[in-house]
Amino acid sequence: MSAEHILTAVAWPYANGPRHIGHVAGFGVPSDVFSRYQRMAGKKVLMVSGTDEHGTPIQVQADNEGVTPRELADRNALVIAKDLQQLGLSYDLFTRTTTKNHYAVTQQLFLGLLKNGYVFPKTQLGAISPSTGRTLPDRYIEGTCPICSYPSARGDQCDNCGNQLDPIDLIEPRSRINGETPKFVETEHYFLDLPAFAEVLGEWLRKQDHWRTNVQKFSLNLLDDLKPRAITRDLEWGVPIPLDEWRDRPDKKIYVWFDAVIGYLSASIQWAHLTGDPDAWRPWWQEPDSRSYYFMGKDNIVFHSEIWPAMLFGYSGIGAKGGTPGELGALNRPYEVVSSEFLTMEGRKFSSSRNVVIYVGDMLSRYDADALRYYLAVAGPENQDTDFTWSEFVRRNNDELVAGWGNLVNRTVSMTAKNLGSIPAPGALTDADHELLRTSQAAFGTVGDLLARSRQKAAVGEAMNVVGAANKYLSDMEPWKLKNSDPERMASVLHVALQVVDDAKTLLTPFLPSSSSKVHATLRGSDGWAGMPQLRELDEETAAGSPSYSVLTGDYETGARWESTPIDVGRPLGPPTPIFAKLDPSVVDEELARLAD
Repeated sequence: MSAEHILTAVAWPYANGPRHIGHVAGFGVPSDVFSRYQRMAGKKVLMVSGTDEHGTPIQVQADNEGVTPRELADRNALVIAKDLQQLGLSYDLFTRTTTKNHYAVTQQLFLGLLKNGYVFPKTQLGAISPSTGRTLPDRYIEGTCPICSYPSARGDQCDNCGNQLDPIDLIEPRSRINGETPKFVETEHYFLDLPAFAEVLGEWLRKQDHWRTNVQKFSLNLLDDLKPRAITRDLEWGVPIPLDEWRDRPDKKIYVWFDAVIGYLSASIQWAHLTGDPDAWRPWWQEPDSRSYYFMGKDNIVFHSEIWPAMLFGYSGIGAKGGTPGELGALNRPYEVVSSEFLTMEGRKFSSSRNVVIYVGDMLSRYDADALRYYLAVAGPENQDTDFTWSEFVRRNNDELVAGWGNLVNRTVSMTAKNLGSIPAPGALTDADHELLRTSQAAFGTVGDLLARSRQKAAVGEAMNVVGAANKYLSDMEPWKLKNSDPERMASVLHVALQVVDDAKTLLTPFLPSSSSKVHATLRGSDGWAGMPQLRELDEETAAGSPSYSVLTGDYETGARWESTPIDVGRPLGPPTPIFAKLDPSVVDEELARLAD
């Protein structure tokens, strides 16, 4: 029996600036396509995320701009939320980590792990900037990896071999901020005892044979090198440590990596409070048959396949030291970690500082959101690194969306409106008619199965195959020649074509929610097909004591359903308006010139 409750946990974009299309290729569009399909299939979906707003990068950038970290986070959080809203990402709640709710849930997890013995204090050598006296977080220190000799390893992890590191381990460490050699001094911090979970993590990971093979193997390979990991830092900007002797210290905070993954839980709890039922989150986190899917880029795998599961095990009282569940109760581990590869642009790695970047907001100010969503679905980095090129973006928009899908809608509706004025009843159907209808209806099973397994490239390909078959059918049947010679046959052909257009609209809805809604309104005469996110401001009361801020939320339960529904014979049809705009080839040179500026 399949799960009724589906948690879509989407990686939290960091609020040090607007997000580029490489980010939404990994965490944004794939998670929304998945969630929209699951809702259409009748599942109870909770899709949550928000802006990740703590840590040194925010502090450093705020200092450079002469503002407070909170002011910088406020500004960027709103920009990111608006961009994701325009992209049509159907979050049940897109919130922030700088809320009282998130602080409280993070502190509960900390205390639960501490009570069960999986968090412990330890004195270590910490990196200090000699010129400022401030702590340098691990990720802000680079050097040569002592294990594989990679020259640009970070102080917390080597991206080349995947091993966890400490800054003191690096050969010739240097600050990423100013290049100086850090000074190491003794400091006390709390650590998560990851080795205490080696056995339960191993048993659990080996059972995850439904994961992508590379994700499971990568995670299992890291088990032999688990070591305690600091979860507090000498920082001014972060979640307070909920202990009497630490609570009010301005120089000690819970570190950003620990509080960010807890955001999935805190956002779920906040969503429940906003619905008026504080316990509404529990089915997604505590029912045995619920399933949680975590969407991210491949650089985030270790946090979601090992560290977050270890935290959930420990809080639930599972691990080498045993224990009892904390106040929130035992919590489910991820059902699947859906990791995307990297997206490059015109053969180069995205880099804001080098202007090798396309920000989501800039992209959507010039091009249709569904055009970008389609490109990322068919040519995105689902299972291998891929390259975004403007020539390919224009080609796919013009050849596949405009000349393929858009043309099918336009020619079918136009012919019907011009010659009949309404959706006709079919006469006797031929073998060719039945074959096309079978193809269309069978796609619901094929595409749905692929979407349930996050094989979105194959899924959108199968959906577009239906579009191709319908276009070929119209070309073969030539209904425009039948008005005088065989009007009944013309009506049958157009009825079949309109039914398949309606089916294709449904099949493409997870990928193209906005344009699918336009097609639905054309054929069905009603709105409300694919719900879109709304930006809602929470005042201090609804924000539970936090300063007012905006969240993304919406109603996505009504409307679209994953099934073929007979079209309404007799419904009037008027001339259609194009659902996609053809792009001039000059767009390529214009956009490449922007990158060169």
